[in-house]
Amino acid sequence: MSRTPDARARDNQTRKIQENITSVEKHFGDMCQLFAAYVRKTARLRDKADLLVREIGLYADTETPDLKRGMKQFAEHLAKIQDYRQAEVERLEARVIEPLKSYGAVVKRKREDLKATQSARDREAKQMAQLEKTRLRNPSDRQIITQAESELQRATMDATRTTKQLEETIDEFERQKIQDIKKVFGEFVIVEMSFHAKALEIYTSAFQNIQSVDEEADLEVFRSSLHPPDFQSRLDIVQANSKTSLDRTGSFLSTSGTLQQQRACSRQTRRGEEDEEEDEDESEEEEEGDEDEDEDSDDEH
Repeated sequence: MSRTPDARARDNQTRKIQENITSVEKHFGDMCQLFAAYVRKTARLRDKADLLVREIGLYADTETPDLKRGMKQFAEHLAKIQDYRQAEVERLEARVIEPLKSYGAVVKRKREDLKATQSARDREAKQMAQLEKTRLRNPSDRQIITQAESELQRATMDATRTTKQLEETIDEFERQKIQDIKKVFGEFVIVEMSFHAKALEIYTSAFQNIQSVDEEADLEVFRSSLHPPDFQSRLDIVQANSKTSLDRTGSFLSTSGTLQQQRACSRQTRRGEEDEEEDEDESEEEEEGDEDEDEDSDDEH
């Protein structure tokens, strides 16, 4: 039995719809898997960056003050970027992966619609074949032929109705597919742009902070650290003892000079007193001599 042109057209239509649904199922599934892999890679990058932040912090604690400050600030900025990266992961999962995953159920429903339409067309074809057989076997039995024609008419109407519904459904499916692709890809770009805009801002601050490290100040600290603290302490003690010895020597010399002056003054004082005593003695002797002369002169008289 040859198919009618209308039946052949509907078969072509069904094949095209089937190919379209199969293509969407395959490529949406592949994109979903690859986007999911992209998000997993991003999450692993976040985890590795967290480890890097920790290592930078540990190393910074062993460094000179200004370099330590710069490295700590750098680590803080890098950690902040990972917070934004975490938000990026969550948004991609919600706005990109989930909509693509939902197309599995959408495609399943469209396959069911296509299957229902195909069943209606198969019933139509079966009724058409039955009518042809009836006409060949009982060409004069109008009742059987009329009944077969009625069955064919109902099958044809059912097939036409389901085909019309399928066309409307597939048309809506195609429209929704285009809108969803635009939305999903647009959300992907927005999420990525938002992350990279924030990351660029924070990376700029991180660069400025690490470049502001004062090399000369840290070099001075490093050079000072080359001399052990006990060596410096001993040097300070020696310098302090030397200063004390000098002070004592100066004090001793000053004291000695003062004592010598005092002794000289004492000697001069004693000499003056002795001279005065000698003068007094001489005066007394002279007075005694005068008295003796007066007494002798009296005796003579």
